[in-house]
Amino acid sequence: MSTTSDGTRAVRAGLPAPEQYEPTLPGPVFAAHFHLSGEPVGPYTYGRETNPTWTRLEQAIGELEAPGEQVGTTVFASGMAAVSAVLLSRARTGDTVVLPDDGYQALPLVREQLEAYGVRVRTAPTGGDAQLRVLDGAKLLWLETPSNPGLDVCDVRRLVAAAHEAGALVAVDNTLATPLGQRPLELGADFSVASDTKGMTGHGDILLGHVTCKDPELSAGVRRWRKVVGAIPGPMEAWLAHRSLSTLQMRIDRQCDTALVLATALSRRTDVTGLRYPGLPGDASHAIAARQMRRFGSVVSFVLADKGTAERFLDGLRLVDDATSFGGIRSTAERRARWGGDAVPEGFIRFSVGAEDPDDLLADVENALDRAAR
Repeated sequence: MSTTSDGTRAVRAGLPAPEQYEPTLPGPVFAAHFHLSGEPVGPYTYGRETNPTWTRLEQAIGELEAPGEQVGTTVFASGMAAVSAVLLSRARTGDTVVLPDDGYQALPLVREQLEAYGVRVRTAPTGGDAQLRVLDGAKLLWLETPSNPGLDVCDVRRLVAAAHEAGALVAVDNTLATPLGQRPLELGADFSVASDTKGMTGHGDILLGHVTCKDPELSAGVRRWRKVVGAIPGPMEAWLAHRSLSTLQMRIDRQCDTALVLATALSRRTDVTGLRYPGLPGDASHAIAARQMRRFGSVVSFVLADKGTAERFLDGLRLVDDATSFGGIRSTAERRARWGGDAVPEGFIRFSVGAEDPDDLLADVENALDRAAR
């Protein structure tokens, strides 16, 4: 399927060969163990290690991550399980790991755990490829681009080249972009990691994550970590995720198109500052994003005057849920400072554009902004 379009690939990815009277996507396999006589050499032995429902989902994600190439994908119970599998399985006492200091809110917790194991951690911002400055001697470079929630973008190819020259592996958190927006493995990364809770599955009803690698040894290490810690997805969640992939292009295209419409409208308002969306021609990251991304994501961030204004804005929305996730078909927005873990102003809003009618959504936002300013 390497020559087909994103939409066709998403609809067909990971499906078994047609079999008379069988469903096109077989249902979830609920099994803690499998019939297993003789030597344990078959594909399915014990439910913590393998499951046919995972296999189909992993094949599907692999086809989206690297069309036409042989890759290894491992699915996890959550995005953080996938993140931890890479960082905690690769780093050893005395190693140095480079993280973004403006990445996902839970990364500082991972940093604490790494440091507790005797791993040295350096951090730098995503923007301006600042992580290059702290790369010397590192064993692993962790990128998050676009960053969450600030939406900065780094030059993945440039950072990968520098890291590999220095002997470091590179992992990219691709949650915000999804493989339809950006393919880290094509850009040279060793690991493509994502929380599939977000845009990949898009319905806000499951937790899931994955890691994809080209190198079989790296993939085997990630899979071994899953076996050791037991961070496995339930078969129902895996099946729901695979079902959801079939609408991935339709969802992402609609959301990205509307996100650009929203960002453009917000750019005209004097009561909105700090606007970020990589798809805006005037955005600080647009030039880099345009070189390495095919779609710019569903998230727009901006700043309102203060906490009170932001709270009134959120309260005035009628088509948007005040919730802490993103990438779903129902628009969500939140005041990120309420969590205390992001270096953002009190009025900072992370807005995840859903699949609502663009005119309706824009009218709702404009109305809520007008009411909040009074």
